[in-house]
Amino acid sequence: MSSIPDITPTDEAFMHRCLELARRGAGSVSPNPMVGSVIVHGGRIIGEGWHERFGGPHAEVNAIGSVPDHGLLTESTLYVNLEPCSHFGKTPPCSDLIVSKKIPRVVVGCLDPFAKVSGRGIATLESAGVEVKVGVLAGESERLNEAFITSHRKGRPFVSIKVAQTLDGRIATSMGVSRWITGEESRTEVHRLRSRYDAVLSGSSTVIADDSELTVRRCEGRQPLRVLLDRQLRVPVESKVFNDQARTLVFSSGQASDPCRIAQFEARGIEVVQVGESPGGLDLHQVLGELHRRQVLSVMVETGNRLAAAFVRERLVDKIQMFIAPRLFGGDGLASFGTLDVLLPEQSVELRFTEAGMSGQDFMLEAYVI
Repeated sequence: MSSIPDITPTDEAFMHRCLELARRGAGSVSPNPMVGSVIVHGGRIIGEGWHERFGGPHAEVNAIGSVPDHGLLTESTLYVNLEPCSHFGKTPPCSDLIVSKKIPRVVVGCLDPFAKVSGRGIATLESAGVEVKVGVLAGESERLNEAFITSHRKGRPFVSIKVAQTLDGRIATSMGVSRWITGEESRTEVHRLRSRYDAVLSGSSTVIADDSELTVRRCEGRQPLRVLLDRQLRVPVESKVFNDQARTLVFSSGQASDPCRIAQFEARGIEVVQVGESPGGLDLHQVLGELHRRQVLSVMVETGNRLAAAFVRERLVDKIQMFIAPRLFGGDGLASFGTLDVLLPEQSVELRFTEAGMSGQDFMLEAYVI
């Protein structure tokens, strides 16, 4: 396996193309990763493909299939942003296909964290005499599939909290009014974000206050699973969050839920999952564990400050996506996050900013939790 210093601008340029192709699978391939592949002969791309849908052919298969003259494969380089698979799943191993086509060189963005693959795909190629280089645009490759990687490394979904706030960090006025803090462009962007996640999660207080629908409406895209945390099943079954635009999964307390109320939900076709409690609410580790079991790779949290703070306190947040409006509500407004038990600066939750830009008149900011 070649080391990182051997990376060339040419390798990076073709890997960028792999990432561009891979993004076309967003919203269609989960719980699989987004993967793109290009095949290069004599410095020219002669084939390319991407994983288009869950259960369908992998990127390498589509790329190889797109090459008009397979005789050229024996003198080509295959680029792919994620390690080729080495196991039989819904499709045969891509590493075996590459070997059978006698492709002499493979360049990989990053290793696959899936236990049945991790390192085995590379080993299969190298044992067959294929020259393999790993780590080209590794950071970009891992970030593209951050949900897939988090799922396998941490055993839970990738969690992002979406916040729409004023410049002074308020998500509602002193009377609890929040519509609308941000502008039209930001609200449309939130719908785009929803379509990229497997699930959108909210709490009962927020859903009752806003009669939230939690669907994708302002743009095209898949409808994520709606996840409602409702300890005592307070949300009326007639609420918009239970309409037929998307599926809704409800988590309630095994201690506080009324069996008759559960029966009402189930009569409407609404699945209720009972979990344990932790101080202040439902056990979020159990909630995410159940979502992980259901192959939910990514969750966007859209909720009030108490539940948002609970996710942060439990160290269950990977990213924060914030829309900041040019408004001030003052100290009597509702803060973006509830109590985090921070007494000293060194106890604060540290973040790493990655992206920033404008969304209409609002400022859009993205940060990862360190």
